[in-house]
Amino acid sequence: MKLPDLDYIRPGTLQETIDLLVAYEGEAKLVAGGQSLMPMLAFRLLAPKILIDISRLPGLNAIDIGPDGVRLGALTTWRDIERHAALKTAHPLLAAAIAHVAHYQIRNRGTVGGSLAHSDPASEFPALVTTCDADVVVHGAGGERVVKGSEFVLGAMTTSLEPDEMITGIRFPAWPAARRWGFEEFARRRGDFAMAAAVVFYDLDAGGRAADPHIGIIGEPERAVRLAAVEDLLTGRVIDRDVIAEARAIGEQAAQTSDDIHTPAKYRKALIGTMIERALMTAAGLELRPVAA
Repeated sequence: MKLPDLDYIRPGTLQETIDLLVAYEGEAKLVAGGQSLMPMLAFRLLAPKILIDISRLPGLNAIDIGPDGVRLGALTTWRDIERHAALKTAHPLLAAAIAHVAHYQIRNRGTVGGSLAHSDPASEFPALVTTCDADVVVHGAGGERVVKGSEFVLGAMTTSLEPDEMITGIRFPAWPAARRWGFEEFARRRGDFAMAAAVVFYDLDAGGRAADPHIGIIGEPERAVRLAAVEDLLTGRVIDRDVIAEARAIGEQAAQTSDDIHTPAKYRKALIGTMIERALMTAAGLELRPVAA
């Protein structure tokens, strides 16, 4: 399909971009990599008056690593993250999960800010932002504001962005070197959207028990969520096979899935449970038992 009739402009500064968003009063769309937006335009799911191309705005594609954590500029691509060797130690969970995002061509152009603003419930990055207590830095007519990741994503393709605002960066808290973590995803093909996934990490106290566990899942219809019931189960426990079996069962029960064109709700629940189990096994350094023939 052809794109709808619309205007196009490429501003040179952040302030010029904000001024355009204000002027068009919700009738403008930002485009950077365009990997989600262009198909939506082609299928007439969106019909803005103007596309504002922010792909060349200065200073928004930097990856900064410091004592307070990792900051990703909104125009950082998945390929930028893959190529950044220091991220593998500064935030290994982020680096590992991004390897599952889309296919090679999309990773070359797709941006972290675009993925987060699009807020597809099956995509990896919103799940990471939600689970890892990241902050989303937003600029608009009223200046800069910082939104907690868990409060930024409101639902399927719905965020707390105002019409005159844009994402400029995402900040992940510092990652302790001894932290235990795991990421597991199931998709029909590697690079496809996840049918189910689990984002897991926890610290260890002096007795080797789990402290401050974070368990996030992809697989619910509206957005990625954290499973408080599983986190409560793990807190203060030594993570062994029995505890992981309990976590899987509670995770399956807690997940709110629904039937769709891809899979029945019951099957997706089972997938989520399996992803939680595998991610926790990885975090605990345990080998998966082979499936009986």
